[in-house]
Amino acid sequence: MTALDRSLRARPPDLDEVFRLHADRLWSVALRMLGDPAEAEDAVQEAFLAALRSPGFRGDAAAGTWLHRILVNGCVDRMRAAGRRRGHARPAGPTVTADPAGRLVTRLAVGDALARLPVEQRVAVVLVDGLGYPVTEVAEIVGVPAGTVKSRCARGRSRLARELGPLREEAR
Repeated sequence: MTALDRSLRARPPDLDEVFRLHADRLWSVALRMLGDPAEAEDAVQEAFLAALRSPGFRGDAAAGTWLHRILVNGCVDRMRAAGRRRGHARPAGPTVTADPAGRLVTRLAVGDALARLPVEQRVAVVLVDGLGYPVTEVAEIVGVPAGTVKSRCARGRSRLARELGPLREEAR
């Protein structure tokens, strides 16, 4: 248990301290999930507002996990709402052309492929593979068993491999 977790159990959270300790990591999670810096900033702000409005930290999980759960749930809501606004229209797979900005093309193609994953798979892949969170922590954050996180990652990775196949072919 961290000092922050002990202090949150002993007294109401000092959200300025919590924000200072977790804001950068939360923004990174939101950016990877949403793909847009402005959306990520809004999502982090909304997560902290939700934390302020919540009945309080119960101490069931680490403070960071509690905040990540609030953020991830907010990002999932945003992604689902964006999908409804677009009518679930998804662009075709990545088109890769040879050009001197190959790294940028790859980065954009990966971002597009991630955006086409189902929300649950995207969350698992971004948190586990993109940000290096342990499967058990991701399971706590999203509120599912660790095996479910593993299977979502496996399905997401498989789909990404299929969608990004043209990148591998182009690189040869």
